[in-house]
Amino acid sequence: MDMLTLSQADTRRLEKLAQAAGRTPRSVLKHVLRDGFEATEHAVHAVTSRMQTNQRISHNAAMQQLDQMIQTHGRSKKKAA
Repeated sequence: MDMLTLSQADTRRLEKLAQAAGRTPRSVLKHVLRDGFEATEHAVHAVTSRMQTNQRISHNAAMQQLDQMIQTHGRSKKKAA
């Protein structure tokens, strides 16, 4: 496996992003590698903004919304032949 090397600027960017997210740089790195810096920064900013303004919902409410979304938009299972 090739070793990943970040520039000094990207390393500092990762550290700042991890601090904003309340995570370690290593845990944030997997999201940056998958989604890129901009998308990860946007997600962290969106979540922290919602948390600061109390625009959040409980886990149970989120699961109910997810279940409703799946019922509305999900595909029905095909019956076995």
